[in-house]
Amino acid sequence: MRNTTGRQGARGFSLVELAIALAVIGLILGAVAIARDLQRNAAYQRVASDFVQGWLTAYDAYVAGTGIVPGDNPSSPTGRVNGNNTELCGTNLLNAFLAAGIRIPEGRAEGSNDRAAYLDSNGNPQEVQVCFQNVPWAEPGSSVGTYVTRDRNVMVLKSLTPSLATLIDSQIDGHPDARFGRFRENTQANATGVTTGQNWSVDDRMAYGSTLPTALDESQVAVVTGYLLMSR
Repeated sequence: MRNTTGRQGARGFSLVELAIALAVIGLILGAVAIARDLQRNAAYQRVASDFVQGWLTAYDAYVAGTGIVPGDNPSSPTGRVNGNNTELCGTNLLNAFLAAGIRIPEGRAEGSNDRAAYLDSNGNPQEVQVCFQNVPWAEPGSSVGTYVTRDRNVMVLKSLTPSLATLIDSQIDGHPDARFGRFRENTQANATGVTTGQNWSVDDRMAYGSTLPTALDESQVAVVTGYLLMSR
């Protein structure tokens, strides 16, 4: 018999075809997620290797070239950054290094060499800032398990996401630990009463300004401040 409607009957998708289509979509979404993670991890590596290591090199070059730590008084050196316990940041930091003829990392842009931009695990923009400061630092005392406070110069790294902080910590110390090692969270740097390793106080589930897990993809991730112990 002829089809009096003038068109072929409509045909739906079979379960097999739907399953294949969903599998392909899943593979595509998975590949996109993997590519995004790889891109973010590459950006973290650049911050750790180019920015942080670049400022470590610049600091050591400053000390070697001038004989004092940044911001200290050359006529009456104290061995402390800025000669006291205040931060050396921003324009004052950049000018101190440039005046000494020290090459500094490129950073985010010209005039913003003390900052580096990156994306957090939710794809939101973040910006880490470097400063230098003399701070109280917990070191082993006269017996095992005891600690005392000593003044030490550190690189201050502000606005680190937990992922970036633990990556830098792993590269510096071989494992992430907010209390021990050369790289510590600022709140743990002088915790003389803490004798066991500690996790960083926030993780990627927490929103900016909060210490409670939210797991919202649109939230900017919480950040911490890290102290990196300098050689002098």
